[in-house]
Amino acid sequence: MKASPKKRPSFEPESTFRLTEPPNTNWRYGDSYMGSLGAEDWAKDEEQGWKTFDTSQMTPREIYPLMISGIIPRPIAFVSSLSPAGVPNLAPFSYFSMVSHHPPLVSISFLHPRHKEKDTSENIRATKAFTVNIISEPFVANANFTSIDAPADVDEWIGSGLTKEPSTIVKSPRVKESAFSMECELYHLHDLCPPGSSEVTGTLILGHIRMLHVRKAVLSEKGIVKANNLRPVSRLGGKMYGRLGDAFELPRLSWEKEKDVVNELQKKP
Repeated sequence: MKASPKKRPSFEPESTFRLTEPPNTNWRYGDSYMGSLGAEDWAKDEEQGWKTFDTSQMTPREIYPLMISGIIPRPIAFVSSLSPAGVPNLAPFSYFSMVSHHPPLVSISFLHPRHKEKDTSENIRATKAFTVNIISEPFVANANFTSIDAPADVDEWIGSGLTKEPSTIVKSPRVKESAFSMECELYHLHDLCPPGSSEVTGTLILGHIRMLHVRKAVLSEKGIVKANNLRPVSRLGGKMYGRLGDAFELPRLSWEKEKDVVNELQKKP
């Protein structure tokens, strides 16, 4: 008889975000990481060595679970786009990141399974515009629905229960529920092919952020987004999502202030 899965604790709706001390407050320049919290676990792993994977000898199906479970946490966002005929499309992406603030750019990449370009990619290629909307804890189930592999003529907005909010510049609506939204115009598009092949298996898109919409409730007086109010959701490996937990701050170092100490370290045998 198959054992029933262990019951998991209920989701705590209150924010768990808090600021703590960094892992090793006693660390000094040149010190090993040993002595940090959790370092003993790392040491045990190092004694076992490494397993090395040659991606040229692996299938995409084998590479995928390793990459999405090792490159974490990844921010996720809705991308809202319109087809040339005006059909709206909404889909979540964790192959997404900030690229630059001057000019303000974000990246989104798309895989093309079964040799068919994804609807969002086709829409951006044709219309040159889209919106990117950060996903937060309260509507993560809504977001998950939009990942459904629906036909191109299906409007994911309806099943998601999310609200279209008119954008200022682009025609694609933004997600009203999102506390941080970006109106983007296509900056660069690059089709991706495996080395030595002309087969297009994906597309990398860079979006030029023309407008930022940020809810006042998540903004500090200094104009910085407060993480504990934004409550963003990240993607981990498999079907797993994550939320923010403890955070800590480390100072940005200045060479002018620290060069004497570092130079002394260089003199040691």
